[in-house]
Amino acid sequence: MADPDSETPARDDDSDRERHPLAMETLVALCAARGFIYPASEIYGGIAGFWDYGPLGVELKNNLKAFWWRRMVRERDDVVGIDSAIISHPRTWEASGHVEGFSDPMVDCRTCKRRFRADQIEGERCPEAPKKRAVAECDLTEAREFNLMLRTELGASVDEATTAYLRPETCQPIFTGFKRVREAARQKVPFGIAQIGKAFRNEITPRNFTFRSREFEQAEMEFFCHPSESGEWFAHWREQRLQFHRDLGFAEDLLRTRPHAPDELAHYARAADDIEFLFPFGWQEIEGVHDRGDWDLSRHSEYSGKELAVTDERTKERFTPCVIETSVGIDRTTLALLVAAYRQETLENGEERTVLGFHPALAPIKAAVLPLSKKLAEPARAIQRELRRHFNVFYDDAGNIGRRYRRQDEAGTPYCITVDFESGDDGHVTVRERDTMDQKRIPIEGLERYLRDLLEDDR
Repeated sequence: MADPDSETPARDDDSDRERHPLAMETLVALCAARGFIYPASEIYGGIAGFWDYGPLGVELKNNLKAFWWRRMVRERDDVVGIDSAIISHPRTWEASGHVEGFSDPMVDCRTCKRRFRADQIEGERCPEAPKKRAVAECDLTEAREFNLMLRTELGASVDEATTAYLRPETCQPIFTGFKRVREAARQKVPFGIAQIGKAFRNEITPRNFTFRSREFEQAEMEFFCHPSESGEWFAHWREQRLQFHRDLGFAEDLLRTRPHAPDELAHYARAADDIEFLFPFGWQEIEGVHDRGDWDLSRHSEYSGKELAVTDERTKERFTPCVIETSVGIDRTTLALLVAAYRQETLENGEERTVLGFHPALAPIKAAVLPLSKKLAEPARAIQRELRRHFNVFYDDAGNIGRRYRRQDEAGTPYCITVDFESGDDGHVTVRERDTMDQKRIPIEGLERYLRDLLEDDR
């Protein structure tokens, strides 16, 4: 079964692809050191395909999700949100086709005991085999299908347990809940249902940091429309979603769209476009926009026995709505934010600094309060307490002021507030801007408003 959303396996055969100048190892090291992202269960050596988001990472990810939700749900009258269960009735995945065909061809190597996707095997040599090993010494199995869904058992008794699955995508509960949501929200077609949530896939070879993981988060919206309007809505949502990524701060040379060729389309899809980002490992998909036709509602109507067609009140026509899907990988886009924001600079004095140039609205820390001396801790803490009622504000009094600036540059903090010995006399503090390093004296009394104006999300 072809995968319908933005967490599809990346295309790894583009040998002449353009590459981002940033080394992935550099970014991975920074993410671990600064508490953005690091391996899950790290003290036990980690577990492949699972990652933890630390104090900075969770703030960045939550800011991204909040921006998506605002754009997709809060600012539109024709889209409503839900939060569905991770486990659905098993028949859901039969109707969707996942039980029957959600798989990758897999090959096992009996020599090294490793498992690989079939498209990773060149000839008959194991990818892990030393070059000096003869091909005949590689003991590979025949390729066989490997279902990517993660199974679990429901029920207290082994004998009575029911096999269920952790959802491999977040869209199916939207389809099964279509009738309930439409009636409860008093929505008429055309309208959309959106949600952000976890999904799980037993990837054979998770890799490229958080790009391909076994546990990931998706932000999906299914837009239900009349079949005659699906082409118009597909074009609308393709442009809307591309603009979303521009508004995240991605430069045009880091973004592109790629329509699927006819032989790439999933069996239910009438059209599909990928929005791709230039990662250090090449151009890869971060979001997909798909015209799914009426396949989903028709299948769930068939398997459940429940009628999911609607009636046009004006024409009295009875029809099954078509679906335009937008599906963005939250983890992939968070990784893209880190890639796009990272830069190293050489200052006029020869000093090197590392900067994460996030848009202020997405930055994990909005401002840092830095007293010039620990003797100024009391007034500096008072400023932090007041500001943190409105923003995520960090306090740091360890080390010289230049070193503290550098730490905040690496964290992507757009503004640093220095409390000095004159602040108590003149009632002003110095605000330093991350990208230009310009400094400006601002009255403490107007500091919250000053920062609010700077941080206002004008995208």
